[in-house]
Amino acid sequence: MHLQPLVRVWAVQPLRGFVVLVELDDGTSREVDLEPYLRGPIFEPLRHSPELFRSVRVEGATIAWPNGADIDPDVLYYGLEPAWTARERLPQT
Repeated sequence: MHLQPLVRVWAVQPLRGFVVLVELDDGTSREVDLEPYLRGPIFEPLRHSPELFRSVRVEGATIAWPNGADIDPDVLYYGLEPAWTARERLPQT
């Protein structure tokens, strides 16, 4: 089994819309469109308030907002699928 290295966020800067520039502890940086990840009750305020979205900061080695929302740094680095998309593919019972 090949384990992927864990990454941590050093800095974040909002750019445009839901796109942020993320600087990581491995020396890389990347622009990430967070729109696909902003689903669910904790993220709704971010979707509807550009001011709140732009208050993004580094907290606990990942990106977070004052309302308690955060996104796992490995999701940002590896471009992992948002959890809500996997749930939508599950058969409805």
